[in-house]
Amino acid sequence: MEDWFSRTQLLIGEENMKRLQQSHVVVVGLGGVGGMAAEMICRAGVGEMTIIDADTVSSSNINRQIIAQCDNVGSPKAEVWARRLMSINKDLKLNVFAEYLEEENLSSFFADRKIDFVADAIDTIAPKVALIEYCLRNKINIISSMGSGAKTDISKICVTDISKTYNCRLARTVRQRLAKDGFKHGLPVVFSSELPAEKAIINVENEKNKKSTTGTISYLPTTFGCFMSAYILEKLQVKSE
Repeated sequence: MEDWFSRTQLLIGEENMKRLQQSHVVVVGLGGVGGMAAEMICRAGVGEMTIIDADTVSSSNINRQIIAQCDNVGSPKAEVWARRLMSINKDLKLNVFAEYLEEENLSSFFADRKIDFVADAIDTIAPKVALIEYCLRNKINIISSMGSGAKTDISKICVTDISKTYNCRLARTVRQRLAKDGFKHGLPVVFSSELPAEKAIINVENEKNKKSTTGTISYLPTTFGCFMSAYILEKLQVKSE
């Protein structure tokens, strides 16, 4: 039986396959974007992963999150993802944290660990900005997802610098917070230039950690996740002349 990663190695070469197998990627936030990024990173053969998410699967996740099913509503996402990732790669070294990442505990997730890349798919502002600034200050490679809600056009998605984002509320807020702390550029982000559908955004001031609920469709967040994983996997490889 051929190795499960043989098709990937055929494409990228033995040296790059070994580089992926020796790499460690951290995925923070296992929703529609982060979940797909985690799956694609795992299936590419990355040898070590850390996944961080304190949320549970809800019925409202089923329309877009690859692990969300009727029979696992209420289950911790980190645990469901751990089982899925290990079923893909039984040799994966997997660190699982069913916890909220916050500014106060952030360093504990990174202490004494060799980290090659961080995928930020957090959808609340305070922990998102804290994670980004921690990585930028400590020169840890990171790519961050901006808003994928209230949008439908996959042709408008790209990877660019945070300073070049527009038509995205999340990107504007993150950009302003980072600039206030002296980070005006240098953060690669996945973002969509499509104008959001205003009718798809509902204010929910009373909901914990969120100011709004945004309409989504199955393929858009997952495409964000694919863009994110593609960027990470490309950066982990050595380009041959």
